[in-house]
Amino acid sequence: MTATTDGSTGATIPPRAAAASDTDSTDPLAAGVPEAAERAAARAIEHLLARQDPEGWWKGDLETNVTMDAEDLLLRQFLGIRDEAVTRAAALFIRGEQREDGAWATFYGGPGELSATVEAYVALRLAGDAPDAPHMARASAWVRERGGIASARVFTRIWLALFGWWKWDDLPELPPELIWFPTWLPLNIYDFGCWARQTIVPLTIVSARRPVRPAPFPLDELHTDPARPNPPKPLAPLASWDGAFERLDRVVHRLRGAVPRRVRRAAMNAAARWIVERQENDGCWGGIQPPAVYSVIALHLMGYDIKHPVMRAGLESLDRFAIWREDGSRMIEACQSPVWDTCLAVIALADAGVPADHPKLLKAADWMLAEEIRRPGDWSVKRPELPPGGWAFEFHNDNYPDIDDTAEVALALRRVSHPQPDRVDGAIARAVRWNFGMQSKNGAWGAFDVDNTSPFPNRLPFCDFGEVIDPPSADVTAHVVEMMAAEGLAHDPRTRRGIGWLLAEQEADGSWFGRWGVNYVYGTGSVVPALTAAGLPVSHPAIRRAVHWLQQAQNDDGGWGEDLRSYSYAREWSGRGASTASQTAWALMALLAAGERDSEAVEHGVRWLADTQRDDGSWDEPYFTGTGFPWDFSINYHLYRLVFPLTALGRYLHGDPFDKAPLAARRGVRAMAGGS
Repeated sequence: MTATTDGSTGATIPPRAAAASDTDSTDPLAAGVPEAAERAAARAIEHLLARQDPEGWWKGDLETNVTMDAEDLLLRQFLGIRDEAVTRAAALFIRGEQREDGAWATFYGGPGELSATVEAYVALRLAGDAPDAPHMARASAWVRERGGIASARVFTRIWLALFGWWKWDDLPELPPELIWFPTWLPLNIYDFGCWARQTIVPLTIVSARRPVRPAPFPLDELHTDPARPNPPKPLAPLASWDGAFERLDRVVHRLRGAVPRRVRRAAMNAAARWIVERQENDGCWGGIQPPAVYSVIALHLMGYDIKHPVMRAGLESLDRFAIWREDGSRMIEACQSPVWDTCLAVIALADAGVPADHPKLLKAADWMLAEEIRRPGDWSVKRPELPPGGWAFEFHNDNYPDIDDTAEVALALRRVSHPQPDRVDGAIARAVRWNFGMQSKNGAWGAFDVDNTSPFPNRLPFCDFGEVIDPPSADVTAHVVEMMAAEGLAHDPRTRRGIGWLLAEQEADGSWFGRWGVNYVYGTGSVVPALTAAGLPVSHPAIRRAVHWLQQAQNDDGGWGEDLRSYSYAREWSGRGASTASQTAWALMALLAAGERDSEAVEHGVRWLADTQRDDGSWDEPYFTGTGFPWDFSINYHLYRLVFPLTALGRYLHGDPFDKAPLAARRGVRAMAGGS
């Protein structure tokens, strides 16, 4: 087989392998696969156990793109606190990520991205890089060829407006009076996904204040025509949603001066209170960098001094997102993932044969139990009567526990023989009750909210980047179904509704879309184990279609991979890309759950994992296999390359972790949906 080229992106598409049924059944590669898997699993177990923090958690680096680093420098410039050491380290990292053509990508091996390139360029100018330096000249030429700053996304132009490099009048209006919209009114803040909500509220203050700090240098070289930096563009047709919202934005612009100052001031004060009330104990907001950055700016504009406790804690939390590397560079994490990494690590170790009462598993279980969220958060706006109980993704994010983490933590806890089983049972019972209560009306689950499916937020001119709503997804729904099956609740009507939704969402080719991981391989790797755990026979047509798709998607080298371009070009890229450890593991987990342990596809996949393992027990994985926003914001979870391969190897060696019976039932426990 030979590789082909995708005409839409110019990227090389790896060839698909022949289906397992088309290959030679006497393939010599199958020889010694169990022994190779045993050795690989043992090395991976040793490596993963050694990485545990003394407090009981695991956390790998969470790598995204240079906009995090650029915006961190711009924030410090805006606040007047930028220092030489941080600037030098950030610039070193940003320079190291530049492509040969002068641009910056948002994921490994990806195409150049205009907004990321603009922000990286400005950050390097702050660091003292001259505009006529070869690497800077290549970058500015690349930007001009693609329309200049005027073609960058709104968020990038907001950052530039803070320094007068862009006009506030040329940005969409975002009035702070949004904070008063009742929940029944379209475009109220709870119509937005929690990550967008936490960003939009502080930006309403920024938009109202329209601050401008002195620009330290001009940016004429990033405009196609410096005399006309924002050439007029035709509006979309009036009969379209885009056209209607563009005209609505113009109306809001005209009404800006008509809002009484007292009313606007009251709205900004209400937004500021909303922000302060949601600051976490560690000083951050929502456990993620973008809302924290904009919240700090907004509160500063409302009169909060840099030394104010709220501001000081916020800035300190942002410092904790910095990864200082051995070469002296500094990378900013968009978020930190200790709860997610810890529950996945526990599942991997347990499924690979580590005893359920191993001291490190007990330590991890104790840490996870202590992280349970027992108070209401923003989710309770739509579920005011639902008692709390669940886990967030981060160290501190009590306002936004998420359904996915809650399901996986429960599955992890069930794999540990804890000396206080009642404590575990109580936490899981609350998690079951909360997850059931967060089921959307279509029977599926989103990540953070219920029925967060309004069609309007994505239409706003302001929202030109990423997802701003949180509709149900196949991968989250699958993890909840798997959790309910483990609790003996596979036949509960609510679980059955989730299963029905999953079956209806299967793609025509047999795969499932992956919202929070890349992409169809992740979705399929999540759904198949959930469906079989819930009792669907491996002979079910949906399972067989999924198996066929995975076999067709397997690469010639035995692994699986999927490029992020599959989010934009599904026909060309679905299930296609360079083999990676995590994506190979996801495919194997699905095939093993489907009863394919002795198939050639599984043997070749396990062999690929064994052959590509590093001497230290981990795997190399430069490719981004995590998803923040499909296509727009991609993530490389550095622990994925370890926990998922170990899980797959463990299930290959030791079988289905459910062992044909719910984990809860095997321990003589069943968490009741209405328990406390």
